[in-house]
Amino acid sequence: MEMIKDLPKLFDHVEAPGNGAYNNGFAGQDVISVDQFDRTRLSYIFHRSREMIEMVEQRGACDLLKGRVLACLFYEPSTRTSASFIAAMERLGGSVIPITQGVQFSSVSKGESLPDTIRTLEQYADVIVLRHPEVGAAQIAADAASVPVINAGDGTGEHPTQGLLDLFTIRQELGTIDKLKVAMVGDLRYGRTVHSLTRLLMQYDVSYRFVSPELLRLPMALMNVLIDRKMKVRETHDVADVIENADVLYVTRVQKERFSDPAQYEEVKDCYKITPEIMQRAKPTMALMHPLPRVGEIDTAVDSDPRAAYFRQVKNGMYVRMALLAAVLGRA
Repeated sequence: MEMIKDLPKLFDHVEAPGNGAYNNGFAGQDVISVDQFDRTRLSYIFHRSREMIEMVEQRGACDLLKGRVLACLFYEPSTRTSASFIAAMERLGGSVIPITQGVQFSSVSKGESLPDTIRTLEQYADVIVLRHPEVGAAQIAADAASVPVINAGDGTGEHPTQGLLDLFTIRQELGTIDKLKVAMVGDLRYGRTVHSLTRLLMQYDVSYRFVSPELLRLPMALMNVLIDRKMKVRETHDVADVIENADVLYVTRVQKERFSDPAQYEEVKDCYKITPEIMQRAKPTMALMHPLPRVGEIDTAVDSDPRAAYFRQVKNGMYVRMALLAAVLGRA
């Protein structure tokens, strides 16, 4: 399946939300990277996501994708991403082939290659959602497939649908994205959710605040992209340096599974924790976000704070993925 490489040509007919009809330029396309989305395409997905919210609140489900089949192929553990894709497809009237409990129970355990697994599943499904531990696996799958492939996370690379739902949540919580100060805290080196959100935010007039220990700084390649784009960037090791002015505090866990050296993980695993005391210094309108799961980065006492948006963020994931599934299957 061809990746969306030439945005102007492949998305010529996507229009910003307005009073007129939409032309869906996403139909039949893979979703591999957030670099496939500009502001017009983001507006399209967000507009459709808000329609999905209204539909679910009013009706619960619909038959938009009745007769369509989604294959969920997860080579890594997942709770939110797999469950939200399954819920999204079923809310739209479609059905799901769930391979989400570990590929060790599939033919992969017999040595089957990723391309062969993809070519098999496309015989049964209209769209494939893939999570894989290796960077670039989603593109390999897309090259092998004749149905759309959606990247649900490839190693430390990207997680485009998480980036989309994160951006949508910022818009829902604060009413805008432009002019915001967005602080990202924790594992910025291995955190693919951070990488995807950072790239998406380049479409807007925002200021970045990166908070991490030296070992977990944002990869230099991505930092150089921000510098080349003349984005406003600050780095620090201390949450106290950003908490009072941040409009968004995006916290991530330190991912033990990404470390080859256990000693390095032990060194940084407890470097940050958001507590009610820290939140007292934050803006009353700030949005506190986390892609989850958390393992101590946010005190559970913060959950009752109205600024704690992470479970609303989870729910938004279903709506955004509903919009995206409808779009790639040509039913937006």
